[in-house]
Amino acid sequence: MTDTLTPTGADAPSFAELGVPHYIASALERRGITHPFEIQAATIADALAGRDVCGAAPTGSGKTLAFGVPLVAMTRKARAHHPKALVLSPTRELADQITSELKTLSDRTRIAAVYGGVGYGKQIAALKSGVEVLVACPGRLEDLLESGTVRLSEVERVVIDEADRMADMGFLPAVRRILDQTTSRSQTVLFSATLDGDVAAIVREYQNDPVRHEVTIDDADTVPAEHLFWSVKREERNALLARTLTDVWPAVVFCRTRHGAERLAKQLDQAGVSTVSIHGGRSQQQRTKALADFTAGRVQAMIATDVAARGIHVDDVAVVVHYDVPEDHKAYVHRSGRTARAGRGGLVISLIEPNGHRAARRMQREVGIESQITDADSADLTEHRNAKTAPERRREQEPAPRPQRASDDSRRQRAKASGRPAGGSPDYGNRSYGGARKGAGNGDARPGARNGGGQYRKPHRKGASAGAGGSRRHPGKG
Repeated sequence: MTDTLTPTGADAPSFAELGVPHYIASALERRGITHPFEIQAATIADALAGRDVCGAAPTGSGKTLAFGVPLVAMTRKARAHHPKALVLSPTRELADQITSELKTLSDRTRIAAVYGGVGYGKQIAALKSGVEVLVACPGRLEDLLESGTVRLSEVERVVIDEADRMADMGFLPAVRRILDQTTSRSQTVLFSATLDGDVAAIVREYQNDPVRHEVTIDDADTVPAEHLFWSVKREERNALLARTLTDVWPAVVFCRTRHGAERLAKQLDQAGVSTVSIHGGRSQQQRTKALADFTAGRVQAMIATDVAARGIHVDDVAVVVHYDVPEDHKAYVHRSGRTARAGRGGLVISLIEPNGHRAARRMQREVGIESQITDADSADLTEHRNAKTAPERRREQEPAPRPQRASDDSRRQRAKASGRPAGGSPDYGNRSYGGARKGAGNGDARPGARNGGGQYRKPHRKGASAGAGGSRRHPGKG
């Protein structure tokens, strides 16, 4: 999902009162969206006025419509290969979600996404026919720029979404190179969960007197996740996990390496827990199918490396399990954010080995969690067992959905109903990182990673598939 938060209420201005054109307001109303969320009410008028906007807003705050409505309303007709507006996204899945959301606003504006992990053919064809709003991951966009397939000299408006994740993933050098090519840019909008460090530098360098809006989700309106830390011996983790996932699911279970994820998935299957695995070593088709099966509730658990924490947004995840302790507190937050979404509660369980208590307490302090490390033998999930199990049982127990759901992605909903894949796995914006450097420690694809055999592969120019690598650019270039 993209944006889910309670609207500001009946006293909030309507979209029309914010200056949103009638055809876009009508499109929103047809989706049951009649009043803006807080971040939308704060930023849309400024963006429509042409101001640079700097928004501090967490995932789930409604920011896609906050920048998408003005973008669609103000973008002029584009000619072939020369988009008029650009949205930069850190991951493939987020790019897909943004594209789907913006397409619901108007059929007058041509919108397309470009990212790695898939072939070039359809993306090149879209650019050749003309695209007003281009949603792009930095790596694939730089490849297309170098080949001359797209030119940014006529881009008037740029949106940088989830800039903090761009920074975490090492993409800001590429973002700078891309922004430097938008020579006609008159407006820059940036959204980020935090506005410090490298993100603050981007604001200073590329925004002109931006109006700043900061929105936080009111804790009174959300149901936070419950965080449990269980002390368990390494050799006993699998049995404990199998019992846990029998009681509470759907679940996302995080492992440190791709080999560990594959091994755990097989062991859980043998124990009677249905699983899929998703990590940088799987092909795009395999990752797409795994995500579709998990989203549709056909399996109990998705076993993942940290590649999934950055881009997978699936509602109704009942529990996140840190099978392997995350590298740091930021990874803990990203992983744990896969549950307790859309105003629902969730459960986060960390399996801590006896010699890892001190490190776990340090991470708790960094995250701001107060939770005892308890013996796994005393673990009791009775209170969670009936409330968070199969999606079918939960749907039977829940009331009808609220009419206002800014994140309802019609494509994803149709995919759930039909069992078709809902959009695939995340792409890290940079050259189809299907194959990580051979022997990499965490088994995941990373910026600048080599393909499995250590070779850099050139993309075929006209419509050829990127395959597992899909880039001719070198490491260290974003």
